[in-house]
Amino acid sequence: MKNIFIPGFLISTAKAHITAVNKEDIALIYSKIPAHVAATFTRNSIKAAPVKLTKRRIKLGFAQAIFINSGNANACTGKQGERDAKEITALIAKGLKIPKKYTLICSTGVIGELLPMEKIKKGIKELLMSLKPTGWENVAKAIMTTDTFPKVVFKKGRIGKKSFSLLGIAKGAGMIMPNMATMLAFFITDIAIEHSYLSNMFKDIVSQTFNRITVDGDTSTNDTALILANGYIGNEPLRKNHSIFEECLFETALELAKMIAKDGEGATKFITIEVHQAPSLKAAEKIAKTVANSILVKTALYGGEPNWGRIMAAIGRCGVAVNPNKIDIYLGNIPLVQAGAGNNKEDEAKKYLTHKEIIIKIFLRMGDKKATCYSCDLTPEYVKLNAYYRT
Repeated sequence: MKNIFIPGFLISTAKAHITAVNKEDIALIYSKIPAHVAATFTRNSIKAAPVKLTKRRIKLGFAQAIFINSGNANACTGKQGERDAKEITALIAKGLKIPKKYTLICSTGVIGELLPMEKIKKGIKELLMSLKPTGWENVAKAIMTTDTFPKVVFKKGRIGKKSFSLLGIAKGAGMIMPNMATMLAFFITDIAIEHSYLSNMFKDIVSQTFNRITVDGDTSTNDTALILANGYIGNEPLRKNHSIFEECLFETALELAKMIAKDGEGATKFITIEVHQAPSLKAAEKIAKTVANSILVKTALYGGEPNWGRIMAAIGRCGVAVNPNKIDIYLGNIPLVQAGAGNNKEDEAKKYLTHKEIIIKIFLRMGDKKATCYSCDLTPEYVKLNAYYRT
């Protein structure tokens, strides 16, 4: 990952010492030319200052710079938080000699504390002086909070005779049940693409990837996913239904989403929940998410306990009308429940639950729709991490 670069983009990282942790905690992504931008944001009614500012600015359809900080969410900080977000983007814009309106900001970390602006101002000077084309893994590390590993995906493809690059980075491990995006995710590409097509496609892909993961059922005040496309390769702008690029972007987003679920705070198992034969896509999604978020299901899986009654109870309380006598539940390929009754496969199931990756398959026999969600188990380590998060 060290030598990856996306033509037309420069990046940098620095230590602003926002928290006591001695790590790089601010980053800058810069496009040499204005790039088409699309985004999705948290649907939490309480939105952080950077979310509100960036949401307004992307309506222009173009952006050139994204400032990102970890360690402090700048959420629930009132008018001062909004002023701080604007001041940071103004400093970035001035240093890069670009319009403020093309400068975006994203933050993640503790809610309810003001940004340490003097420290950040010093860090911004370093960011502006150290821009370079490589070092994306350093950016992914700088935006981490409780993540245990940086999340980076890089792909290349061809549009006619032109070769394009696509890179995605993300952070997230806790407070994860995105209601549009993930904690923070950024996609960078040198392809030329018409703005409305990019925006609609990005929202659809987010709904099928980041909106299908959950760690703990919490939606952040800061969730943001952004994509910048600067057209540096000089292709004829894509305008609709381009399967090559859409597939590339979908695969990148899905890989990042799965990484977040696998990195769930304290997680020991990665869980895939498949719902088959549902009457509608909405019903399939609702059942999959309910099972994925069930604390009782997640703790049972942590303990290696094939307590299928917890899965059945989650299905029954999600608000979708089902016939319990038609439901089949599989752990991997083990038929744990058939026609709503246990199948005496608990011993096999216990052996299966020693694996690090678990697949739960639910067959409703009510239609032909299906949905898949990704989650993780719930462990004592999750409780410890979040009991002492601020200390």
